[in-house]
Amino acid sequence: MSDVTRRDALKAFAVVSVAGFIDVGAPQLERTLRAVESLDQGQAYTPKFFTRHEWQTVRLLADYVIPLDTRFGSATEAKVPEFMDVLLADKDATEASKISMRGGLAWLDNESRSRFSKTFLNASDAQRRLVLDDIAWPKKARPEVSHGVAFFTRFRDLTASGFFSTALGWQDVQYIGNVFNPNWNGCPPAAMAKLGVSYDLMNSRVSGK
Repeated sequence: MSDVTRRDALKAFAVVSVAGFIDVGAPQLERTLRAVESLDQGQAYTPKFFTRHEWQTVRLLADYVIPLDTRFGSATEAKVPEFMDVLLADKDATEASKISMRGGLAWLDNESRSRFSKTFLNASDAQRRLVLDDIAWPKKARPEVSHGVAFFTRFRDLTASGFFSTALGWQDVQYIGNVFNPNWNGCPPAAMAKLGVSYDLMNSRVSGK
C-alpha cells in the first residue's frame, strides 16, 4: 500500500472517533491532549512511561505508520509518541493497556532478534519492513505472529488517534471548524451523479409531487 493510500485509510478510521480505538475515558483523553499541547516546543521531552529503548522504538515505529509526506508532517512531528507516553502514564491508564504496549514492543525486539540477531531498533529498514509486513495485514498473517498482529493493530490505531487529534492532523483532513461558507454552490455534479440523485428529484420529493 502506498504512503498516500495508507494515510488516507488511517484518516478515514481516525476521523470517525479518536477515543473509539483506545480504552480510555473522555476525561483521560482530554487531559492527555491538553498535556501534549502544553509541551515546550523547544525542550526535549522526557518520557514518563516508556524506557529509553522503548521510547526510541516507539518513535521509529510511529513514523512507519504515518511517515513524512509531501503535504504534511509525520507522526513524530505531531508528537504522537508524546501522546502515547502521557496517555499511558496517566493515573487512569489501565494495567492491560500498559502490559499490551510493553509486551508488544518486546515482541518486536524478540522477533527481530530471532530473524536478524538484532533488536528492531538496530535492524535495517528493509529488515524492519519484513517484520511489519507480516503483522500489518491481520487476514493474511500467519498464526504464529498473532501476538504481533494484535499489538501492531492497536499501535496503528493509537498512532492514528494521536495524529488526527493534532493541528497537523486537522490540516490533513482539511478540517476548518464551524466556519460560515458564503460561496456554497451545492453538491458538485460529479458527486450527485455518483449518488444517482439530482436537485430536481429532491425538490419533487420535498414538494410532494
